[in-house]
Amino acid sequence: MPPPMIGLSVAVGRFVEALFWAIFRVAGVVAGGVLLAAAIAITAWFVLRRLWRRRPHQ
Repeated sequence: MPPPMIGLSVAVGRFVEALFWAIFRVAGVVAGGVLLAAAIAITAWFVLRRLWRRRPHQ
């Protein structure tokens, strides 16, 4: 007895679902990178501002 064939609509549905999750995974990585870069930039700005305040101006 041959294995049952999967219908074309099921195959297309699975492909679309996999594509959907892959796009969301990439979007999540990009959003995480943007948030991390923003956090680093804000932290660096505060640190540099504090260092500039301590330094005596000539």
